[in-house]
Amino acid sequence: MNLNEKKDIRILAFESSCDETSTSVVKNGSEIESLVVATQIKSHARFGGVVPEVASRHHIEVITQITREALAEAGCTWQDIDAIAVTYGPGLVGALLIGINAAKAASMATGIPLIAVDHIMGHISAGQLADTIAYPALALQVSGGHTEIVLLKDPTHFEIVGDTRDDAAGEAYDKIGRVLGVNYPAGKTIDQWAHQGKDTFNFPRAMIDEDNYDFSFSGLKSAFINTCHHADQLGQKLDKYDLAASFQAAVVDVLAAKTIRAIKQYQPKTFIMGGGVAANLGLRERMEEEIKNLAQPPKVVLPPLKLCGDNAAMIGAAAYNLYKEGKFAGLDLDADPSLELPYAADYQ
Repeated sequence: MNLNEKKDIRILAFESSCDETSTSVVKNGSEIESLVVATQIKSHARFGGVVPEVASRHHIEVITQITREALAEAGCTWQDIDAIAVTYGPGLVGALLIGINAAKAASMATGIPLIAVDHIMGHISAGQLADTIAYPALALQVSGGHTEIVLLKDPTHFEIVGDTRDDAAGEAYDKIGRVLGVNYPAGKTIDQWAHQGKDTFNFPRAMIDEDNYDFSFSGLKSAFINTCHHADQLGQKLDKYDLAASFQAAVVDVLAAKTIRAIKQYQPKTFIMGGGVAANLGLRERMEEEIKNLAQPPKVVLPPLKLCGDNAAMIGAAAYNLYKEGKFAGLDLDADPSLELPYAADYQ
């Protein structure tokens, strides 16, 4: 296959790693021609989190229909599609398999080549849907399942230089949200409350001064829960806005401190944020302000809020980079629920 035969490359992408079923047509890795997201939030909210079996059933119910919708919205037929991309990990194994099998069936039926995409690489690649990325770049990936600092040597070679040792930041938001009576997912509400309160509780900033780029949020989560439970035992009513502000200040302080140190060490040309927590306004404001004050600030690329959560457009963006390098998958592609980006050689 001559990868330079066509001026425009269109990729039909599938994303079904957790509780969003999504399809998208992306042109040239940077232009979204269609994006369909079938959300399951209402189905999982009553459980306080994602139920894997429920998620898988919902994916099965909608994936054929939203594939048709993505093609129609883009004004495309299968003849216009150059590659089919799909998330193969990390994620819930049952949920991943729905998207993978749909993509493999489409590839088998049409003869269109298949591209396997790492979900985290997709989140980070969402930045190229907002602006041009200059390399090397550094990304802060913050979501319900991952909190990582990632070095991007080029569009397809990513290395983890910092990781969470326990809870991811987004996971901590959802867990303290339950204590505050906030429905899943809790991040948006906690962020809104934080802007109305003050940091009066001085929760711990774990590992903030350690000589590495790793994170830990389990201690912060425990301190928050213990504070609330102790107040309940004493019959005290704590201000929910101050609790949210104190929790968010602790999270943002650590994320910002570690990321800024990494930027100073690696001197990237571009800084990117990805993942659901990248939509957090407090974090976005803090990172932009901190980077602006650096002696040699990198270009800051923040994806629009609609592309921070799970979506197929980010998978299409990442797949385009793999397409240009001829990195295709076979029809024996399987889910890898524990898939990880490689760690940098000097990772501590």
